[in-house]
Parts: sequence; structure tokens; C-alpha cells
Amino acid sequence: MLEKLRNIFAVPELKRRIIFTLALFAVYRLGEHTPSPGVNAKALAQAFESQRGTLFGLYDFFVGGAFSRATIFALGIMPYISASIILQLLTVVIPALERLAKEGEAGRKKITQYTRYGTIVLSGVQALGIAIGLESMRSPGGASIVPNPGWGFRLLTMVTLTAGTALIMWIGEQISEKGIGNGISLIIFAGIVVRLPSAVTASYTLLTTGEMKLFVFLSLIALMVAVTAAVVLMQEGQRKIPVQYARRVVGRRVYGGQSTHIPLRINTAGVIPVIFASSLILFPATLTRFVPHPWMQAIADALSPGRFSYTMLYMGLIVFFAYFYTAIVFNPIDLADNMKKYGGFIPGVRPGKKTAEYIDHVLTRITLPGALFLALISVLPDFLIRWFNVPFYFGGTSLLIVVGVALDTVRQMESHLLMRNYEGFLKRSRSRSGAFSRG
Repeated sequence: MLEKLRNIFAVPELKRRIIFTLALFAVYRLGEHTPSPGVNAKALAQAFESQRGTLFGLYDFFVGGAFSRATIFALGIMPYISASIILQLLTVVIPALERLAKEGEAGRKKITQYTRYGTIVLSGVQALGIAIGLESMRSPGGASIVPNPGWGFRLLTMVTLTAGTALIMWIGEQISEKGIGNGISLIIFAGIVVRLPSAVTASYTLLTTGEMKLFVFLSLIALMVAVTAAVVLMQEGQRKIPVQYARRVVGRRVYGGQSTHIPLRINTAGVIPVIFASSLILFPATLTRFVPHPWMQAIADALSPGRFSYTMLYMGLIVFFAYFYTAIVFNPIDLADNMKKYGGFIPGVRPGKKTAEYIDHVLTRITLPGALFLALISVLPDFLIRWFNVPFYFGGTSLLIVVGVALDTVRQMESHLLMRNYEGFLKRSRSRSGAFSRG
């Protein structure tokens, strides 16, 4: 391991990229602790203690606690992700966007620009909603969150939070371009991992006070290792469908004739189904904060974490959204048409419609275990907190994001190392062949 770390910093470009990424992380962490003007931070922190288990708590989790502190990065990168998902869904519905997505690099740049515009619009709307919501909130002691409410505070909050999200978006794009890993994913990763020290401290406190037995603690560690390994396995798992390309003769050249495969991932939808399901199932609990009606309260109680109805509905929604989002991002018909155009076929399956049906059948079958695994991982934190008194949130969306981003970043670092070694190997080969020819 030490040798691998030395190799990482032995490559000048990789070293520069890592230092650049860490520097931008420092800027992001600084913004997470820079308060937004006009907010009583102490009263807000007290008020947020009662908001756990709502959409506000989920949102605060993804932005590393910046929302509950009302910092300039309170919106986090979530408006950008929402805009990206909306554009992705609209690409399927609007033919003009679908054509744009198929235009290659130029089309992708145009869609990225639309995503940026959408991010600014969503940030402004969300910032206005947050400002109005903060004005109406009170701490448990009755203290006002906003000492001087009004349109002055609202406009100031809109400008501050929208500018903060724009800065985070720029940081993410700079990390993707000049740093290492996917910048947007790494920002979410940083917001989740930053809670790790407090979780370790809380576990140590429970262990020293005797509230958690040593055997339970060691069993918990073993379970965490096993679950993390299972997440890695499911994230990397894929079904390879063999593809054969027919040989074509054009003039004096022969094209095709090689064998390859289509890698169908078990978890094609990634973490999106969990985010959709969490947002939907927490909506009634959030709504009761604004509509204190008895039947709304009854629905919110039935859908509170730990209830059987909550667990079953949550798992069902995850499975549904796994199939729904997979159907949106993966089109077997387009894949089959492209294969047919370039002379590719699956052995034993007719090109065209039959190939599309075969790919869709395989994808439907392998999506089910992936969706069920997502559902089990998502309800694991409630089970651990309820039955084992675990003082931190392990599993669910956080684990999937952390593992996925870590694997992607390690792969990028590995590609830089392999590229460096590969170039050195070629140079040695050329020198040896030259010496041989001279001899």
C-alpha cells in the first residue's frame, strides 16, 4: 500500500491533480462554514433538531450540515443534480433534446449549458422558498430565526445562496477538468464523509460508558465490512452479452470480424432510485409542518422510519424507480439499431427487433436483484439504529454514494498510473529493438 501511495506522488501530473482537488475541497469546506447574513444560527440549529426525518433533514445530510447552519453553501450541489435529472428526463420526452443528445460532443456541451441555466433558476426558486420558510420558523424556545424579515432578507438570501450554488458548480467542473475524479460526485462525497469523525467519537463514547458492548461493537464492524464488500460487488457486477461483428471488405481493407460484449450493469440506475424514493416517502412528514391536519399527521406517523408500512412502501418505491430510471437511461432499441448498422449481432439472436427484445429481457432479469439489494441497503440504517443502538447512519444512500465515488476516483488514479507505466514500457521496447537491429 505504501508503495502504491509513493507511485501516485511519483507521477507529476497525478500529483498536481490531487493537490488541485484537495485545494478546491478546502475552499468548499470554508464555504460550508461561512454563514449567510440575516439568520440567527443558534436558533436555527435548535429548530433543526425537530426537523429530522423530513425532507429538510435529508437535504441537510447531502450538503454536509450546511443547510442546518444556513451557510452560503446551504443549497449545496442538489439544484445542479435536480437540473441534470430533469434534463435527462426531458431528453426522452422532447425530440429536439433527444436529437441534441445524439450530436456528440457539441450536443453534450449544449445540454450542459442548459443544465447550468436550470441550476441557477432552481437555486433562485429554492432560495426564495428557504427564505420564506426561515421567516416562519421558530426555535423550540420561541426565538425568531430571522430577526429582520421582509423582502430585503429574501432578496439577499436568494442572491447569496444562488451565488453559493454557482460557485459549487464551478468547483465541481474544475475538479472534473483539472483534478481527479468526478467533481460533482466528490462534493457530495465530501459532505457525507465529513460526518465520519463525529460518528467515530459517538461510538467510542458509547463503548467507554458501557452502553454498547464490545461484542456488539466488533460484530458491527464485521457487518460494515461485509456490507461494504457486497456494495462493491453489486456496483461492479455486470452481465456480459457476447457480440460478433461480421467481416466486411471495403476495397483492399477488411473491417470487422472481431468479438466483443455488451456490459449490462446489475445496478444501472445507481443511487437515483433511493434518492427519488426517499424524497417521495418523506414528503408527507414535511407537509405536516405546514398543514397540521389530523389525517395528514396520521399519514406522517404511518410513514415514519421504523414502521412496517414505511419499510415496505420504501422498498417498493426503490424497486419501482430502479426499473423506471433504467428504462429511461438505457434504450435497447437504439442499441440494437446501432449494432445492426455496423454489422454486429448476438450469436443465436436475429438482428434488429429480436436483439432489442433479448437485451430488454436480460436487463429486466438482472435489474431485479440489483433493485432488491438497493432496497435492503436503504432500510439497513433504520434496522441498525432501532435494534443495535448504532449512533450513526450506516448504509442507504450515503454508503452507495461513498463506495461508488471512491471506486470511480480510484479507477481514474489507476488509469494515470497505468498510462505512465505503459509509456515507459514502450520506450524500453524501442531502445531494445534499435540495439538489436544495429547489432
